[in-house]
Order: sequence, then structure tokens, then C-alpha cells
Amino acid sequence: MQRLLFAALSVLLMAANAFALELTPAGTYASGVFNESAAEIVAYDPVGKQVYVVNAHKNVIDVLDVTDIRKPLKKAVFDFSRYGKGANSVAYHDGLIAVAVEADPKQAPGRVVVLDRTGKVLAAFQVGSLPDMVTFSPDGKYILAACEGEPNDDYSVDPEGSISVIDISGGLDGAVNHSVKFTAFNPLKERLRAQGVRISHPGSTVAQDLEPEYIAVSPDSRLAFVTLQENNSVAVVDLARAEVTRILPLGLKDWSKLVMDASDKDKTVNLKHWPVYSAYMPDGLSAFAMGGRNYFVTANEGDSREYGDYADEKRLAKAKLDPKAFPDAAKLQDEKALGRLKTIPDLSDTDHDGDYDRIVAFGGRSFSIWDENGKLVFDSGDIFERILARDHADWFNSNNEENKFDNRSDDKGCEPESAEVGMVDGRTYVFVGLERMGGIMVFDITNPKAPAFVTYRLDRDFSGDPEKGTAGDLGPEGIHFVPAAESHTGTALLIVGNEVSGTTTIYTVR
Repeated sequence: MQRLLFAALSVLLMAANAFALELTPAGTYASGVFNESAAEIVAYDPVGKQVYVVNAHKNVIDVLDVTDIRKPLKKAVFDFSRYGKGANSVAYHDGLIAVAVEADPKQAPGRVVVLDRTGKVLAAFQVGSLPDMVTFSPDGKYILAACEGEPNDDYSVDPEGSISVIDISGGLDGAVNHSVKFTAFNPLKERLRAQGVRISHPGSTVAQDLEPEYIAVSPDSRLAFVTLQENNSVAVVDLARAEVTRILPLGLKDWSKLVMDASDKDKTVNLKHWPVYSAYMPDGLSAFAMGGRNYFVTANEGDSREYGDYADEKRLAKAKLDPKAFPDAAKLQDEKALGRLKTIPDLSDTDHDGDYDRIVAFGGRSFSIWDENGKLVFDSGDIFERILARDHADWFNSNNEENKFDNRSDDKGCEPESAEVGMVDGRTYVFVGLERMGGIMVFDITNPKAPAFVTYRLDRDFSGDPEKGTAGDLGPEGIHFVPAAESHTGTALLIVGNEVSGTTTIYTVR
């Protein structure tokens, strides 16, 4: 079986040869802080020749001088303690820097703070609870923030998720700050569930349960696509109207014809067919246009909810399986089979009688391409795990905090975290960061229906010690592509913030 899988992978690799490109590390800035979120989201300023890095550990933006990309140097720090307890995201456009800052407590309204490149605050806008991501529309008319609205630990306070659309077309002084909410969908809970939108907490309204995670704006600045990760859906926002027009359910992925390693106790790379579905539950996404049509690309990470005593995940060994659906339940629930797999109870018990009628896990372990109507155009299937098994078998599905073989197979695998689209020499590529294993997967998506694998760049040193800072880049969180035409070097760049190692690495792309 494994020989057949690798043979199929070889065919895909050969198809990509004509579109080869390389990610070459040019320089790295190391914060020296391990596993404290000292390098998360990144933004690039071509005029100031600066990179802005979210250092959530200190509630600041680290400003890196990248005049020489081989030697990034920290030149300044922008502190946000007067605006809240946590800087979460940063974006840059045409001399303006926008930073999303959560409040204390995080259930209170947050802020989007706008600065110039010297750190002078130009404006501060109140936004929804827990603004976790901020971006500009390509035309610079809008600043957008995804406000998750996470509950407190005992769910006694559960803010509504929202999307802030700040119209700055008339300047910051004349900005119009729209809070785009989901309250209009509250009466439609059962209809949305029937369509496949996951609304899971029993005490929450639709608007409370939906948690906007990440935003990508169409190249024409007309639509925003917003991941609702825990809800396994994407919201579509009409920016001119500042209104959610659609909620697109993403459906489930069928692993019976694909392969996955579902156990961290089998002591081997064990890629097998399993009677498992999974919810895509994307985190990061990116939008692009091709042939006059809008598409968005998702990194299908998967995520559970854990607040205080509430958790919406269960290992399969602890679940009751419907005897008719699973006559081989005992075999499946062995810890070397599916017993260790973390599953989603509310999606697995379809008739609400207390047992599992199907097995639904977290995350697609892949990237996907969707059209603007939410139709699945392409999914990378099981190729991530097959590449890792082929090229890094000794450290397959390691965690990002320690060098431990097969540590994440029972959870969400390599956990694709972010997807960034960029164009090089007339071809369109997607760069996908793998949060747990590390590294960047690159695919040519010039034909959205038939992407081709290009390369996998992993700058992690398994002979090093993560805690001592000798293991290289760990936990890519934020990825930013810089086209050659917008790069001060004249060469396309990929800038990666690595959350666990606290490093920011700049790659040349050519």
C-alpha cells in the first residue's frame, strides 16, 4: 500500500517540475523568546524597508529594519498597553499600520489602532470583542477586523462574533466604523444547521456561536471572505454594504478513500484508510481571482472549544459507537487504530441518541480552493502527510515545542495554519504554513482545478533543542508574500513569523 501511495505522489511531483521555484532563507531575526508568541503575524513596509512583527508576549509590535534582508535588525518597539492587553494582528498599506488589540477582559470591545511608520498613533477605533485579525482591502478604502467574541471560562459571558468594516476612503478623520453582526441569522439556527453550519454550544445564539477568525478580501475589494473556524464555515461580506450576505458551510471530508495516521501510540508511520470524516475548520485564508472569477484558499487547521469545564472534543475510545454503524467498534477504538483520535461529538451523533453514527474529526489536514459561492474546487487530500512520511519519516507529525515522533497524529496532524497566495513570473502559487511540523508547503495553483506540488521548505533542525533556540524555525503562524514589484529588493519575498521559536525569517522566492 505504501509503495502505491508514494508512486502516486511521484507522479504529482513530476507534474510540478515545469513550475519549480525555490524558497531561499535570506535572513532571520531571533527574539530569543521560546514558546511565548514573540513572533506571530507579520506585515511589510516597502518604503520604510521595515517588517512589523506581532510580539504578543510583550503586547508590542517589533519593528525590524530589513534594508539588508540578510541582517534584519530590531530598530523600534510600538507598545499597545494603553489600548488593551494583547496585540494580536498587524497590517500595512500605503504608509498606514493597523494593529488589532484585545481588551482586558477579552470579552470587552477591542481596538484597531492606526499608526504611521514612526509609531505615531493616528486613530483608534472601537471594534468587537477579541479582534484577532486585521487587514486592509487591496484598494486601501477599508480596514477590516475579525472579532471572535470568545466566551469566558464558565460561558456566563459570551459576546457575539462580529466583523468591523472601517471605511477610511474619506481619510481617518472622516472614517465610518461599521460593526457587521450576525444577529439577523439568529432566527435561522435550525436552517443553518441543516445546511451544515456548525452551531454547537447549547446556550448560545447563532451570533454568539459564530467566531470570525481570519479575513481575505477579493482583489477587486468588493467581497471579504471570513473564516468561522469552529463553525466549519465561511462568511461572505459585501464591503460597500457592510453586510454579511451569505454563510457558506464547508461540509465534511471523507477519509475512507484517503489515508491518514490517526494514532500517536502505534510507534510507526501508519497511513491507512479509515471510516472517518473531518470538518475542514480553516484558520487562515487568502483570496485571488482567475478568469474573472473570485476564489479563496483555506488552510484547514481544525480547532476545538475549551473554556473552563466546557470542551467539545472527545477521544474515540471514550465514545459509544452505534453498533449497527460500527460492528467492529472494539477494533476501531484500539489506541493503535482510532481510539486516540480526537473527535467532534455533536457532528458524530447525527440522531442525537447519545452514540456515534459516524466519526467526525477536527481539521482537513490540507489546503482547499473554493469559489466565491463556497463550491469546493480542489482539496489537497492526504498529500501533506504523504510528503512528511516520505521526506521526514523519523520526525513525522512532530509537535512544534519538542522533537517527538508522531506526536500529533491523534489530533490534527501537521495543522495547516495559514495560506498566502502570490504571483511569481506570471504563475500563481499558494504558500501554506504547517503549524505543528513546521515549514512551508508550496503549490502552483495557476489552474485552480489542478494544482501541482512545487516544494516543501522546512528550516527546522531536529538535532537541535527547541527550548535553547537551536532547533531553527518552529510554529509558522503568520505568512506574508511580497511581489517582486513591491519589494525593495526587486525580488519576491516571503516573510514568516514563527510563534514557537520566536523567529522571523525572510525568504527570497524565485
